[in-house]
Amino acid sequence: MAHENDALQAGPNAPGTRPDGGGVTRRRPLRKRHVEETVEVAVPVRTAYNQWTQFKTFPRFSSVVHGVEQIRPTVTAWTIGYGPLRRRLAVEILEQDPDAYLAWRGLEQTPSHQGEVEFRPTGSGGTVITVRMLLEPRGATRVLTRSSGATRLAARLVRRELTNFKRFIEGLGQEGGAWRGTIRNGRVQHDHPEPPRSRVAQWPVG
Repeated sequence: MAHENDALQAGPNAPGTRPDGGGVTRRRPLRKRHVEETVEVAVPVRTAYNQWTQFKTFPRFSSVVHGVEQIRPTVTAWTIGYGPLRRRLAVEILEQDPDAYLAWRGLEQTPSHQGEVEFRPTGSGGTVITVRMLLEPRGATRVLTRSSGATRLAARLVRRELTNFKRFIEGLGQEGGAWRGTIRNGRVQHDHPEPPRSRVAQWPVG
């Protein structure tokens, strides 16, 4: 499901991106959006961010996420739904800055979406988390997504999930894990370049 979208990674001229001073393409915050919701949690930014990056724990607090599977370093498959209804969709992380920002896009076509989450410290030592989402429908779903009712439903769902996350992380008091890597244009950035692989054949031993 995700592999056929390898060629769709954001390029230098893709919408929602901009080159920074070092020539690296970075996403702009979503200027056009259907949903924006914010919650304040009583834990430090590092704790909130670290727990958020533990995608496999989302089913522990989410009312709609039933499972998350890692497909590739920047692609996960999410099983979501209500009651007996289930849908599996692939999501690609396009950009990720520790303790600050994470941007993603759905790899599905009917409909797809993109979103971002920002983490900002408060004066009291807590964290403000803001989620923005833009639905990108195709075909007949375009009409449904444009309706104010669909937008309100999506906003209500995001608000509820943020509230669930707030209760979850404040109940824990500390993160249960972390991924502190950086992602640019859908690719994990390594602090040190990988050494060149030897061209000498590796023969079995023993």
